[in-house]
Amino acid sequence: MAQTMTDKSRVLIFDTTLRDGEQSPGATMTHDEKLEIADMLDEMGVDIIEAGFPIASIGDFEAVSDIAKRAKTSTICGLARAKLPDIDRCWEAVKHAKSPRIHTFIGTSPLHRAIPNLDMDQMAEVIHDTVTHARNLCDNVQWSPMDATRTEHDYLCRVVEIAIKAGATTINIPDTVGYTAPAESAALIRMLLERVPGADEIIFATHCHNDLGMATANALAAVDAGARQIECTINGLGERAGNTALEEVVMAMKVRHDIMPYDTGIDTTKIMNISRRVAQVSGFPVQFNKAIVGKNAFLHESGIHQDGVLKNVETFEIMKPSDIGITETNIAMGKHSGRAALRSKLKDLGYDLADNQLNDVFVRFKALADRKKEIYDDDLVALMSDTAANTADDYLQVKWLRVVCGSDGQEAELKMLVDGEEKSCKSEGDGPVDAVFNCVKSIYPTKAKLKLYQVHAVTEGTDAQATVSVRLEEDGRIVTGSAADTDTILASVKAYVGALNRLRVRSQKTAPDADVKQVSYKL
Repeated sequence: MAQTMTDKSRVLIFDTTLRDGEQSPGATMTHDEKLEIADMLDEMGVDIIEAGFPIASIGDFEAVSDIAKRAKTSTICGLARAKLPDIDRCWEAVKHAKSPRIHTFIGTSPLHRAIPNLDMDQMAEVIHDTVTHARNLCDNVQWSPMDATRTEHDYLCRVVEIAIKAGATTINIPDTVGYTAPAESAALIRMLLERVPGADEIIFATHCHNDLGMATANALAAVDAGARQIECTINGLGERAGNTALEEVVMAMKVRHDIMPYDTGIDTTKIMNISRRVAQVSGFPVQFNKAIVGKNAFLHESGIHQDGVLKNVETFEIMKPSDIGITETNIAMGKHSGRAALRSKLKDLGYDLADNQLNDVFVRFKALADRKKEIYDDDLVALMSDTAANTADDYLQVKWLRVVCGSDGQEAELKMLVDGEEKSCKSEGDGPVDAVFNCVKSIYPTKAKLKLYQVHAVTEGTDAQATVSVRLEEDGRIVTGSAADTDTILASVKAYVGALNRLRVRSQKTAPDADVKQVSYKL
């Protein structure tokens, strides 16, 4: 059934982490990771999950199809250009969902009309034909005029009316390049509601990018003007400066319900867990001062602030940590902690493990405890990230490492498994990390270029775990790998090898429609 709105205070949450979020260079997720994130989105109450762009690649099609088959409550949506093969492919991917949606789009601004070289009338005809085709397949159709905020108002009204008459049940208004400001965002929605026949019978959505740092403000302004669907991503993940952050708009409406009397179906206590998981699988760490989910969001260093919080938490906190799923105290664990304690702590952090998973993690936990006196929550999150990123099923696996470094030179000796076969190498380099990476390249030759190398200390102290992120690029494909260890060099090589594993998997996925590479599909 098409999505309908009877409660005008209800705002639908449309999550596009798996589509627009994954377009961030290097944020490509594996098939299993996409399924896991989709399950978490479904469980937290996301209304619509945009699971991918089915015609872009075999991998995207399979992910959207599998997500559609397993979703319990969320509507599952796929993206399609204004092309009949795109729409057919999208329907094939989402049709098995309990609630499927086709989302089709075309760029309507003067700049975007020039790309397919269509005049206004020709584009209007394409919109009519493609939306009609989508509606003949699915009764839940979303249409987007890409770069809507830079489209002439008269023409925007014209094409929105055409899409509605052709059967679109949701009209999304994308601020594709993050150009607009809150007052403009609101005025645009009001203008469409006032001028377009039938506008009051469908749902208007807002899709904002954060290039000027106003994505959240723009989305909320659009809602105040009458939009009833927000398109967003976990952690604001997305290309360039990112998208509207789900956690920001949801918590803004919850905390400031007095001036934004809107409701969502989101279980906010699940926010922190999915934020951590998306950061792990995407390889994009959350900045410390990020609103809602940043590491510093509930920390107070100022003496006045600390004193106030100790006396009354409401003096400097407008929401409770428990509102977003931070319910535990940060109590350290150590080498004497048992399986039951570890299971309980991980459950508090949002990780519900089966017995076999717990056994594997427990082994890694004990190894970490032998090297680190106290293990805090952030250590366990990093441990879970490393467990998920470096598995016994990987094509490339790090087995043993020895590094000699100092003022008189650096040398690394490495043993790896390559498709189950053990290989070893000794290499020198300009520093220990360079020496280790040279070893990897000797064992597994690659043309991939290192685009990013970052090291973050998980906790304080000289025995702190280091989380290392590595970004590689090869033939236009960008991937990110990450790993954690108290040994920074070991974490570095595991992150590098992890990125190579991702690159190998991604290179095996080919697009069935070569034309997709020639046309932008960025909303």
